[in-house]
Amino acid sequence: MFDSMTIVGVGLISGSFSLGLKDRGLVKNVIGVSRTPSSLKKALDLGLIDEALPLEEAVGKSDLIYVAIPVDVTIPMVQRIMDLVNDRQIVADAGSTKQALCESLAEHPMRRRFVATHPMWGTEYSGPEAAVRNAFAGRACVICGKEDSDPDAVEKIEHIYKLLGMNLVYMDAKNHDMHAAYISHISHITSFALANTVLEKEREEETIFDLAGGGFESTVRLAKSNPSMWLPIFMQNKEHVLDVLNEHIAQLRKFKSCLEKENYTYLQELMENANKIRKILK
Repeated sequence: MFDSMTIVGVGLISGSFSLGLKDRGLVKNVIGVSRTPSSLKKALDLGLIDEALPLEEAVGKSDLIYVAIPVDVTIPMVQRIMDLVNDRQIVADAGSTKQALCESLAEHPMRRRFVATHPMWGTEYSGPEAAVRNAFAGRACVICGKEDSDPDAVEKIEHIYKLLGMNLVYMDAKNHDMHAAYISHISHITSFALANTVLEKEREEETIFDLAGGGFESTVRLAKSNPSMWLPIFMQNKEHVLDVLNEHIAQLRKFKSCLEKENYTYLQELMENANKIRKILK
């Protein structure tokens, strides 16, 4: 499908995306762009990219430019890329927030060559070595503001994600950020907070981690995520994250109150209500 593609950022998402396209014969040549020479070398050694070039040269040689870097630097980077592309090239991103980015590009003359996407997959690991094959299969991918992009650009991006095994979901950028706060961002904040809670307790009881089982490990797994990636997400999506945090804190207070007042009937009701999530997450 593409003679050449550039990935800006050579980490978990972009590296897995590159492997997916390479494995399916969707791209002949992948160029890597990164501020970190060591990451480019790793990406080359791992076969995630075929060559490393400066941004301007890479964009000039590419049919598709895929941006997967922290969201705070995504905005100036995509703006810079949009100044370089022509009406036959496609630019897409993989960021976890969308409203600020889409608003920043609203008046750009090449806006219609940009497709805002969010593949809803990730792990707590980062860097080129974190990239895996078949990473996106069975996951959802959100495409935001489809009507703001050229139909041919959207169709090609849709085709790629479908071949990677993703289920496509469409919404505007503001709704995306709201829903992402509830299903992704709050999970990371909760995990960070729980890890800090246990680390604080561990000062008093050094054996606490000897007792940690699978439930604890799965709950705090996300606390191993890279803060340099997640801090900008929380900053850009502050309004929605605060809304979900307030609701989450209210729910925690209900559990706390039940225990304080020994209201075990209501405590059971709260847990039974939570069990309804089984109908959604099977």
